[in-house]
Amino acid sequence: MAQHKGDRVADWNGQSGERWVAHQARLDARLAVFGQAAIEAAAPATGERVLDVGCGAGASSLALAALVGAGGQVLGVDISEPLIARARALAPQDTPARFRVADASSAELPEGAFDILFSRFGVMFFEDPTGAFAHMRHALQPGGRVAFVCWRGAAENDWMRLPMGAIRGIVPLTAPPDPEAPGPFSFGDPRRVGRILTAAGFTNIAIAPFDALVPFGEGATRDAAIDDAVKMAIEVGPLSRVLADQPDDIRARASAAVRAAFAGRPGERSLMIESATWIVTARNPAS
Repeated sequence: MAQHKGDRVADWNGQSGERWVAHQARLDARLAVFGQAAIEAAAPATGERVLDVGCGAGASSLALAALVGAGGQVLGVDISEPLIARARALAPQDTPARFRVADASSAELPEGAFDILFSRFGVMFFEDPTGAFAHMRHALQPGGRVAFVCWRGAAENDWMRLPMGAIRGIVPLTAPPDPEAPGPFSFGDPRRVGRILTAAGFTNIAIAPFDALVPFGEGATRDAAIDDAVKMAIEVGPLSRVLADQPDDIRARASAAVRAAFAGRPGERSLMIESATWIVTARNPAS
C-alpha cells in the first residue's frame, strides 16, 4: 500500500499534476457543475470554516471562500505541489482561502477546527478510506457537516466508458482493477461509501445521484469539437496512461477509434458527455 501511495504522490507531483495545470481552466469548467452541487449540499454560511480535501487548483476552495466571507476560513489541501502552486497563483489577495500541500488522510490537522469537510472528487484515492475519514473527522467540530461529490461507476461515465471501450482490441488492456482499489471509481458503490463513513464515526449519511452533461471537447465546428475531445482524452486522464508507452501506429489507431466513439455524442461547438456522480452528505456526531 505504501508503494501505491508513493506512486500516486509522485504522479501528481509529476505528469498528472503538470497536465492538470496545463489544462486547468478547462478541467475546472468541466467539473464546475458537480462542485456547485456539492457546495449547495454543504450549504456553507458566513463565517464558517471549511476543509477542502483534494482541492486541486483551488476552484472549489475559492467558491467556498466567496460564501463564508472574510469572517470565515477555507483550507484547501492537496498532495500535488504543481496544483497547489496554481491555486495560490489564482487566489485573490483578499480571499479567506489558504492552500497547503498535504495528504488529508494523515496530515496534522487542528482538532475540531472546521465546520465543514468538503471535497470535489478528492476522497476516492485513499489507501485506507475508513482510517482517512476517521482522521479527518477529528478536525470537524461536534455536529460538523460532510459534503462531497464522487464519481459513480465507470460504465455510467462516458468520459471513461467511450474512449476505453474504443481501444479494446487495439491496445492490450490490463485486468480490470479491484473496484475498491484507490481510484476515481472506488466510491461507485453507495453501500461501500455508507459503510466507510459509518465505520469512521459519521451519522446522518445521505447519498444521492447527480448527473450532468458536460462539454468534453470544444471547437468552432463540430469536427473541431470532436478532434478536441480526442486530444483531451489522450492528454489527460486514464487513456493518457494507457497510451503513454505505445508506438505511434498504435496511438494513431487508438485515436481514430476514440474519435469514432465520440462522434456519436451530441453537440456542435461543444461535444457533450454524460457524467454520473454521487452527492454524499453526513454529520459528525454532536457528542
